Amino acid sequence: MKINGNEIRPGNVIEHQGTIWVAVKVNAVKPGKGGAFAQVEFKNLIDGRKLNERFRASETVERIRLEQKDFTFLYEEGENLVFMDTVNYDQLELNKEFVGERAAFLQDGMAVVVELHEERPIGIQLPDQVTLEVTETEPTIKGQTQSSSYKPAMLSNGVRCMVPPFIAVGENIVVDTNEIIYVKRAD
Repeated sequence: MKINGNEIRPGNVIEHQGTIWVAVKVNAVKPGKGGAFAQVEFKNLIDGRKLNERFRASETVERIRLEQKDFTFLYEEGENLVFMDTVNYDQLELNKEFVGERAAFLQDGMAVVVELHEERPIGIQLPDQVTLEVTETEPTIKGQTQSSSYKPAMLSNGVRCMVPPFIAVGENIVVDTNEIIYVKRAD
């Protein structure tokens, strides 16, 4: 299945340069001059090599169809993350490095989709958004809420994220797990 270069997300598996790659990090870049592009860091699924590529929206890549199974995140054990198949209750252990920096967003009982290629885990899809508590940020300054500047905040999972100035410690916010950006206040 062909997809546009700007549709690549972390965890996507594509065929590029005659081999299979998984997208580890995706950064949407909108330069002042020229068109926007996606800066993608890939990891080769066969030999572990890394590759950085730029894809414009007009470029297409071949996304590989993988078997997708529903799993539930159970717990962390050392460097491994343990998941349970929701159909047959088999357990699957994946290395934290396999999930990447998005492992910090895993919560007990969270539903994820594991992509398998010939029964071998190739990729993992987390929910696009999670709700987290702000544990540390600068205090709100009266009158500053009208500016468009953001301030750094530490979230309950240990990840840093930029938030609007009106967000205070103890508030729950919705965070995009792919881009690691603030989306909105939690309801």
